[in-house]
Amino acid sequence: MRKLNKNIRQVRAFAPATVTNVSCGFDVLGFALNAPGDEVVVRRTAAGPLRIARVMGDNGMIPLQVERNTAGKAIKTFIESMGLEGSFEIEIHKKMAVGTGLGSSAASAVAGVVAVNQFLQNPLSREALLPFALSGEKITSGGDVHADNVAAALFGGFIAVRSVQPVDVIPITYPPQLTCAVVHPHIELPTAEMRKILRGQISLYEAVRQWGNIAAFVAGLQSGRLDVMRRSLQDVIIEPVRSKVIPGYYEAKEAAIGSGALGSGISGSGPSVFALCDSLPVAEQAGKAMTEVFRKLDIEADLYISTVNPQGAMVKEKIADGHKN
Repeated sequence: MRKLNKNIRQVRAFAPATVTNVSCGFDVLGFALNAPGDEVVVRRTAAGPLRIARVMGDNGMIPLQVERNTAGKAIKTFIESMGLEGSFEIEIHKKMAVGTGLGSSAASAVAGVVAVNQFLQNPLSREALLPFALSGEKITSGGDVHADNVAAALFGGFIAVRSVQPVDVIPITYPPQLTCAVVHPHIELPTAEMRKILRGQISLYEAVRQWGNIAAFVAGLQSGRLDVMRRSLQDVIIEPVRSKVIPGYYEAKEAAIGSGALGSGISGSGPSVFALCDSLPVAEQAGKAMTEVFRKLDIEADLYISTVNPQGAMVKEKIADGHKN
């Protein structure tokens, strides 16, 4: 049983959006953005079971039941596993839309466990928090475990998921100047549905091409070889299927690459489209070019420009005895 720091009354934590798959690395590669992201507030209460007081910014789409909410489920699993005594309530502030392909549900789960962790006298490491955050992410992925969004949001930077049973996540070094433009077209593509349309089998030829791209891309990240990254940001397995349900996808991708991006692809299960670039000016130009493609199709879109976030989730506020720390 872990002891609580009874001097802390309330904690607010932030977890960032993430870009996963990164073209060639389906379910195994991801990186964190600086914004957007979600915030979760956890506060001690006098008595009663764990509850979600409110969710803000979700347009009524996210359930308040703890067992059906990614942050609620993650926090409950954490509290029960640690044997924490006391009552808590949760407040979730969604700063990005649901179903964007940017890891919205993962961000809430990660922010939730990071917040609760601060109530411990000896907080757990990020590695120790990962399984609890994953327990919440299962809700939106149909019961399967996919650690790419959660790990990238929790650890920050670039990550590779070697295994989920057991969980094995490896940080990847990368050039610090890497900047990403992400465009979120306002169309709905539920994650569970986007997984159903994937092929159950692929050819050995396709698998070998994909493995080669993943290996070369990671090598390019670690060596700083932009030319290698540019050649490797290709997806021969997932993109050909999912691109069919994103209007203007290939036009947006070509516009990004034509603007100087190292590569472009579908973020997560979509519909967001990312462009990985070697500088802020290139990312800004690529983002504008992609946004213009969707505008011409009369599709509203949000544009985010961000360097790779090296920190990941963070505590933004602690309140003890009426004072902020």
